[in-house]
Amino acid sequence: MIQLIVFLPLLAAIIAGLGNRAIGNVPAKVLTTGALFASCLLSWPIFIHYLTGGDPYPVTQVFTWMKSGDLDVSWALRVDALTAVMLVVITSVSALVHLYSWGYMDEDPDQPRFFAYLSLFTFAMLMLVTANNLVQMFFGWEGVGLASYLLIGFWFKKPSANAAAIKAFVVNRVGDLGFMLGIFGTFLVFGTVSIPEILAQAPHMAGSTIGFLGYRFDTMTVLCLCLFVGAMGKSAQLGLHTWLPDAMEGPTPVSALIHAATMVTAGVFMVCRLSPMFETSEVALDFVVFIGAATCIFAATIGTCQHDIKRVIAYSTCSQLGYMFFAAGSGAYGAAMFHLFTHAFFKALLFLGAGSVIHAMHHEQDMRFYGGLRKKIPVTFWVMMIGTLAITGVGIPGIFGLPQIGFAGFHSKDGILELAYASGRGIGAFYVGVLAALLTSFYSWRLMFLTFWGKPRWIRSEHIQHAVHDHGHDDHAHGAHAHDHHDDHAHGDGTGGYHPHESPLSMLIPLILLATGALAAGFVFHGWFIEPDSGERFWRGAIAFNEHLYHSAHQVPLWVKLSASFVMLLGLIGAWMAYIWRTDIPARFTSTFRLLYDFVYNKWYFDELYNLLFVRPAFALGRLFWKAGDEGLIDRFGPNGSAWVVSLGSRVTGRLQTGYVYTYAFVMLIGLTAAVTWAIAQ
Repeated sequence: MIQLIVFLPLLAAIIAGLGNRAIGNVPAKVLTTGALFASCLLSWPIFIHYLTGGDPYPVTQVFTWMKSGDLDVSWALRVDALTAVMLVVITSVSALVHLYSWGYMDEDPDQPRFFAYLSLFTFAMLMLVTANNLVQMFFGWEGVGLASYLLIGFWFKKPSANAAAIKAFVVNRVGDLGFMLGIFGTFLVFGTVSIPEILAQAPHMAGSTIGFLGYRFDTMTVLCLCLFVGAMGKSAQLGLHTWLPDAMEGPTPVSALIHAATMVTAGVFMVCRLSPMFETSEVALDFVVFIGAATCIFAATIGTCQHDIKRVIAYSTCSQLGYMFFAAGSGAYGAAMFHLFTHAFFKALLFLGAGSVIHAMHHEQDMRFYGGLRKKIPVTFWVMMIGTLAITGVGIPGIFGLPQIGFAGFHSKDGILELAYASGRGIGAFYVGVLAALLTSFYSWRLMFLTFWGKPRWIRSEHIQHAVHDHGHDDHAHGAHAHDHHDDHAHGDGTGGYHPHESPLSMLIPLILLATGALAAGFVFHGWFIEPDSGERFWRGAIAFNEHLYHSAHQVPLWVKLSASFVMLLGLIGAWMAYIWRTDIPARFTSTFRLLYDFVYNKWYFDELYNLLFVRPAFALGRLFWKAGDEGLIDRFGPNGSAWVVSLGSRVTGRLQTGYVYTYAFVMLIGLTAAVTWAIAQ
């Protein structure tokens, strides 16, 4: 069964990719989509098997990959509870994204290539999560990086798409260098790359040291920090996050599959898979908590100022990944995986819902030119409403004897905050997470209000649209100022020439199914993931599960349990006041706090800083080697120099070739005289 789950997407990718236009659009789509739905249908029974307490599946050996000395790498498929969770997440979201793409990519001339890339990515991700050794995991790790590059740059005729693809590839190579060093170091220390053997030996390595550059360092801290650098790159954590928002240049289904539900969660999966290693190093865990909390608040601030609907959701993804990491760093690996599980449903829903809005608005992605769409695209509106309720954490806390009922994010995100507070190590992250929850609620409802409420801002005249853009990036462009332009220049029925329309059924069915997950995944599955007793039975050693920590989370003060719900309401009220009640508030705020707004809007100037520190010096060094080294030295004294000598020799000898017999006779006479003179001298 597991072989079919993993290799069906690969087979479909090969046939669709090599067949391409020879087999046509429909056969390629049927083949790849059918393969993913088959993998999905086979994955859910495995997940349910672990939920119901079934016996663990044995490791499935495929073949011996490489063997050299102590290095023995077998291609084997490991299926435990952690893998089962990832299988249903990957195959479910990927299958629905494939189906959604039937409608979204319907007009694209290169559909077989697109669907082949999607299936190739899914195969690589499945290889990553079923890996039984670090080398096999690295194969999947790099495979999803390659597929991500291909999908982000799918529209390769767009310079911005090519630049985004290269940026994602390069930034991830930085993180992958750390991951490789971690794998090398782990093999050096443990003498194996087998994950079960490493995790069994890890507790015995606590406190040991390793020499490097004449100093001694804690062995497990060094290994875990190197491995976590890889997770930072793949999961877009602070410092290596800059590629994720730019990746929105790819088609929207790509954003939903790669940058919301699967690839960006690979780092979280890796940390949880190797959790027994991380548990041996307090320093490494503290670092994971710090990076996760910093990313959580950093990305949330930026999300409040973006106007591109996909970029808002992209920064939301960065922020939610931060929650997962500081949960893992706090020792709550089950909660991290639970949030990964629920996040896959509601974030894929939000991305695909945004794609439905973009489809309805003729590929316009700026929310300042939306408004009043809830009656035009009602199904999209309601599913995005469910996604927003899920990500903001709407629910009833389990206090005063009330049942704990809520949307998906309510159970997983609130659970993370309570566990972080209870852990002690993550208490600082708890306060940061509460603040991020406030900002999450604000930017999520801001997106909903700008898109579905208010007066339509569908501007027909291009010069008016450019005028609004030329006013900069102020939020007031959506408010009174934009309304004034609309009132002066709207045509006919006030739609400004746009005719928003609901998406086709192939796009709506995946949205409805994902909305079901965003609605129910939290209260249906939270017991198995994070409740002390059932959680221990479900995970059964797949992750480090601190049962005492989960018991402690039930004893946190009442204000801790209510904090997330309280700030969620504050964010909702704030967004309503700024974008429904008094639409001049954003303009006044940005005018008053111009420096702060510019700082946040420009993403804390990370891109500019990296451009100054790394990109420009790299280009300058390249130009130096090119102009001074290649052209000035190698070409000058190499090919060009040789050519000059040959040319000079040709000109000199050419003067001797006069074509007259007496000239040649004279030269022969000179030669004969020189020869006789030399002979006499001897």
